[in-house]
Amino acid sequence: MKISTLIIAFCLSALITTGAMAASTTVETVHKNHIALKGKQVTVTGNVIKVNNGIMRRNFIHVQDGTGGQNSNTLIFTSKQTAKVGDNITITGTVVLDTDFGMGYMYPLLVEQATIQTH
Repeated sequence: MKISTLIIAFCLSALITTGAMAASTTVETVHKNHIALKGKQVTVTGNVIKVNNGIMRRNFIHVQDGTGGQNSNTLIFTSKQTAKVGDNITITGTVVLDTDFGMGYMYPLLVEQATIQTH
């Protein structure tokens, strides 16, 4: 094996091991495993169904990917970036639980500080 191939393999292994590359998952899987995923990065590819920009210095992006049931088919991400309803995106952020922003804004499951890639 060439030395350059070994170096690339080592670097990719290090990225995956340290969590620098979040493996893609589904909306349903995040809902089902939310307790184990607390504090971890998740990546979801799906369609934007709702966007609320500029709330508490965040943009709230609601994403569906066709998985999950009535109460587990949408994930809400917060980001400094934004997207438009109908966009197909890959979005990566950190899972947080039981976020209470006050004034009735309580989120049992939220994915914060997300980065967005539009397709």
